[in-house]
Amino acid sequence: MILHFCPRADWDAALERGVYRHPSLDEVGFIHFSDPGTVHLPANALFPGRTDLVLLEVDPATVVVPLRWEPGDGDAPGGPWFPHLYGELPVALVVGVHDFPLNADGGFELPRSLSHRP
Repeated sequence: MILHFCPRADWDAALERGVYRHPSLDEVGFIHFSDPGTVHLPANALFPGRTDLVLLEVDPATVVVPLRWEPGDGDAPGGPWFPHLYGELPVALVVGVHDFPLNADGGFELPRSLSHRP
C-alpha cells in the first residue's frame, strides 16, 4: 500500500468531485505519496502540529496513471525513495481513509489502523 496525507477538508472536497488533485500536480507534475515506513518523515517536516490530517490508503496495483518511485526532495544518496503519482487520484481507488493524529510527543507516526499492513 502507498499513503498520502492531506487535510480532511481536501479529502471531503475530493469526494464531491470524484478525484483528488493535490496542488503539487500543477507545481511539480505529481502527487507525493509515501510507504508505511516513511509517511511520518514528510508529515513531521511539512505539517508539524497539524491536527486535521488524514491518510489516504491506495493499492498501487490499481493505479492506471504513471506511478514512479523516486528519491525524496533533497535526500542524500541512499536516502528513502517515495512513490510519486503522475496524475489525479480517482477517489474510488482509495481503499482506506485513516485519521493521522499527533502522538504524545507531538509528532506523526503510522496509526495503529495501518500498522498491521505490509
